[in-house]
Amino acid sequence: MTVLDDRTTAATWPAAYPQGWAVVDVETTGLARDDRIVSAAVYRLDARGNVEDHWYTLVNPERDPGPVWIHGLTSDVLEGAPLFPEIAAEFAARLDGRVLVAHNAMFDWQMIAREYARAESAAPVRQRLCTIALAKELSLPLPNHKLESLAAHFGVVQRRAHNALDDARVLAEAFRPSLHAAAELGVRLPLLECRPLTEWASSPERPRIGQQASGPSAYRANSWRPSRKRPPCPYPNPGRYETDKPLKQGMRVAFSGDTSVDRELLEDRTVDAGLHVAGSVSRLTSLLVTNDPDSATSKTLKARSFGTPVVDEAAYTQLLRDVAPADG
Repeated sequence: MTVLDDRTTAATWPAAYPQGWAVVDVETTGLARDDRIVSAAVYRLDARGNVEDHWYTLVNPERDPGPVWIHGLTSDVLEGAPLFPEIAAEFAARLDGRVLVAHNAMFDWQMIAREYARAESAAPVRQRLCTIALAKELSLPLPNHKLESLAAHFGVVQRRAHNALDDARVLAEAFRPSLHAAAELGVRLPLLECRPLTEWASSPERPRIGQQASGPSAYRANSWRPSRKRPPCPYPNPGRYETDKPLKQGMRVAFSGDTSVDRELLEDRTVDAGLHVAGSVSRLTSLLVTNDPDSATSKTLKARSFGTPVVDEAAYTQLLRDVAPADG
């Protein structure tokens, strides 16, 4: 793939592209909404993807550090680290005015947004870009969507996988040629709005540092991990959504891909409206919500094959405002 050199870039760089980037990686205690950040790194890049500086910090999660065998951060290492509110201002300063870039950006952004919400603040981020989505836009011939595959494609060497600072470095080095390729080919950047989390409620107290699980099996079996299993929808499925008509209680709604609103919050709103959150797409699915309808995910492909209606997040949030009651 041809990449623009600096001279060509200066003459032809798209004026509509963002003026600065913050490549971010966070390591966490787990994947659930109540999990916490244990380390964070930011590489600040200029408009054309050149590195300006970088920053890294450990974060005391005030609880079990989770999968130590993945991120390598034990209770002893994290005990003296700053709490998130103590690094929030510095973190925010490095994000301010820039597009957040991450590999699987939905996850990193949601973890960051939740930490700021707990600190009764908000991250100054307005847009994010997922490098997985950008790789798809560029049709890169990757065997999978792992960071190591993206790095290998551009000849970037990983030194410490799952170390936030090294992962952020690797991503920054792989993002620059991706960005230049997009500029050269006139590819649409898959930018998505970042909405601060304002509906956060603190969860019950979790085990503190020092009460960590001893290994993968113990970690998965911890009784404190909150369950996201939802109660059955009390309404019968009225069938598929029809354009220009309201949603109706009982409809089965599936989600695919990144969302501006915190995904679990969006699912909570769906349940509160009397709709059923479907984990997969089937012939019974009433509607698929996705901001990337042209992607080849299993859900979008099934939706096409079944003729399931598809709407984007903005349209769906409008529909949520006026859900019709169930029949009878």
